[in-house]
Amino acid sequence: MEKHLEKFQKRKTRIEVAVLLGGILLIGALLLFIFFDLGVVALPLGIAGALFMFFGYAAFTQLEEDFKGRFLKRTLKEWIDNCHYDHKNGLSMKQAYESEFLKQADRFKSEDFLSGAIDGVAFVSSDLELKERRVQYGRYGTRTYYHTYFRGRLFIFDFNKRFEGVLQVLEDTAPTTRRPYKKVKMESIRFNEKFRTYATNAHTAYYILTPHFMEALMRLERNHPGLLSFSFIDSKLYFGINNFKDTFSLKLFAPLNKKLIDTFKRDVDIIREIVDELKLNRKIFKS
Repeated sequence: MEKHLEKFQKRKTRIEVAVLLGGILLIGALLLFIFFDLGVVALPLGIAGALFMFFGYAAFTQLEEDFKGRFLKRTLKEWIDNCHYDHKNGLSMKQAYESEFLKQADRFKSEDFLSGAIDGVAFVSSDLELKERRVQYGRYGTRTYYHTYFRGRLFIFDFNKRFEGVLQVLEDTAPTTRRPYKKVKMESIRFNEKFRTYATNAHTAYYILTPHFMEALMRLERNHPGLLSFSFIDSKLYFGINNFKDTFSLKLFAPLNKKLIDTFKRDVDIIREIVDELKLNRKIFKS
């Protein structure tokens, strides 16, 4: 592993040098133009700087593509049973909105698809970025922009048992469909303060959300910064974490080493943690 990482890091270092040099040239060109009025010198320096930065960022994009498609794909298969990873694609809009806690976006982006099984529990997941169109009216006209309201990861677990009714446990949102949801108060005051519980059948809420289950949800919330959402629909559990994070991304000027891979491993371990904490492999979740 370390030899492969070292090759990627050396390649990444060369790219970072090019981007840094491009930035220095652009700043130098700007200073020459503003303070010394040396446009003749500043122009070619500025063009050279822009080219270094353009090709540097293009090379970085290709580096990340190669890293995910070669190294990361192979590594994930060592961590997850029946693993399939596709960094270019993700969950479909239909799959995402079936969670019933993600409102429809004006701009929808999905990537880093990952599927497999943990302790016999099948799952699919991907990063999502959802944006809504907004219009701002001002004194000098209107401005249209896109606001990101969800950027994180959605997991879908299949626990092979269909429950009567539909249940949602949401930290900051509300159900997005017209199902006859009713707000349900659970016995735990702490749980009610942190999560909002909606169900089409109160009995389903009390059946699934046992004291142990609610405590497990509280632990997940404490351990993972971001806004959490759960929904139990038909035979699936949908889990969304809105943490404004790209799961498997590389960053310029940040080391590409074993420490980064360990970070990716912790992101994958969230899946195992969900399975373990919520006991998705226990008997009540089996057909």
